[in-house]
Amino acid sequence: MMNRLLILGFVWFLAGSCTGNPPVLDYSKPVSIREDILKDKIKGGWAGQTIGCTYGGPTEFKYKGGLINDRAPIIWYNDYIYNTFIEDPDLYDDVYMDLTFLEIMNAEGIDAPAESYALAFAHADYKLWHANQAARYNILNGIMPPASGHWMNNPHADDIDFQIEADFIGMICPGMVNKASDLSDRIGHIMNYGDGWYGGVFIGAMYSLAFVSRDIPLVINEALKTIPEGSKFRNCIEDVVKFHAMYPDDWRKCWLEIERRHGYDIGCPEGVFNGFNIDAVINSAYVVMGLLYGEGDFHKTMDVATRCGQDSDCNPASAAGILGVMYGYEAIPEVYKASMSKVEDIDFAYTSISLNKVYGINLSLIRDVIEEQGGSVEGDVYTFNLQEPRKVAREESFSGIEPTEKRVLKKMFNDSLSLDFEGSGVVILGQVTQVGFSDLSYGAQIEAYIDGIKVESFRMPFDYIKRKYDIFYKYGLTNGQHRITLKVVNPVKEFVIEAKEMVVYSNEK
Repeated sequence: MMNRLLILGFVWFLAGSCTGNPPVLDYSKPVSIREDILKDKIKGGWAGQTIGCTYGGPTEFKYKGGLINDRAPIIWYNDYIYNTFIEDPDLYDDVYMDLTFLEIMNAEGIDAPAESYALAFAHADYKLWHANQAARYNILNGIMPPASGHWMNNPHADDIDFQIEADFIGMICPGMVNKASDLSDRIGHIMNYGDGWYGGVFIGAMYSLAFVSRDIPLVINEALKTIPEGSKFRNCIEDVVKFHAMYPDDWRKCWLEIERRHGYDIGCPEGVFNGFNIDAVINSAYVVMGLLYGEGDFHKTMDVATRCGQDSDCNPASAAGILGVMYGYEAIPEVYKASMSKVEDIDFAYTSISLNKVYGINLSLIRDVIEEQGGSVEGDVYTFNLQEPRKVAREESFSGIEPTEKRVLKKMFNDSLSLDFEGSGVVILGQVTQVGFSDLSYGAQIEAYIDGIKVESFRMPFDYIKRKYDIFYKYGLTNGQHRITLKVVNPVKEFVIEAKEMVVYSNEK
């Protein structure tokens, strides 16, 4: 039987990492991996993600549209992970978000419905931001997936959220990229669409392929086949590959070319006309830069992904996690594993799952996926069929529109607010603000009118967990002059609506 199977070491050999030949994967033959190797890779992936998040944590969004100079030290010490687990457990949001979905899958099976995942994360106690929080609000108010992540219902649809939550999908689908894409379709559309969804599809695919190849360019290029040609996301990653080839010894030149071409966010209202960029396109590019310029070196991979800036804890987390799967836990330098033994039995915040528990859950789910996809588990040997990557559906958020104005408002009201604008879409940023002592369960009930016609009635809870991330948004209007009016139906003197900014969109010319 073994004569017809590719042993893992031979897969790496055939992938070109040892031969210098053009890298290839033979999708016509099954692959076998021993359980001890598989466990080491699983452990490496989760540990790598945890280490990378810790490494970049202090720099997160402190460098927006600028790279971190080599002379600026990034700290590390033996008990750094342990101290972070104890003192700043919320840092690991991109891990415990994975675990929320993993818990559902473990309880309901690998084909649990999207609704189960959506309700679990919408009712969780942790804080969320951007696409996740917009989706949570949608779900709590009856807008279920995939509508909860669609850009017409979620101004943050292109943001990084699913990208940083898709690691576990690739981790349970070794070599089975298309199964990973199917799971990404179900879970990723809870909070994202278009490029935001592509970010998670791509990251999941790289994790999946990292089980069967140590050739980093191969893993990147094969994973990119899942993304439709001509999309903004694919164009950007292809540019990273191109400029890496042009400047193989200077990641900063590559960074500058990518920033010039792709460092412009039109979706996230906070990122419009701003250095802040939480878009999945640019942040996935930084993950790829870390992998390419890191050349398999764990520290260098994290360091480049971090020094690219923006979401600089999540990006090294994904890059280090992928590398951890490629090489396994044993290959991670001891300096970064120094306090891992102290945290492996500590449950991540908001979960009942520790690293030691997730290793076992991950292995069990791999068995389920392998058997569902026609493979087998015999003794301690896991055999599965490699899946040649296929493209996912073409999607584009904010199609045909572009931001044309960002207006500072700084207006507080608890009666009504009217604003004039010229365009085809509008987003008003803000929140419910407490100005006196009262019942904290208050939720402002607001009616929205455009040109005198009521278009929506919605609730804005003061509760930060349940909050509406943006006060109001509307796309698809006739391009021209409009007036929006927001009326508070249930005003109380202790709370006001704080309108901070307004972003106006117009049809592309």
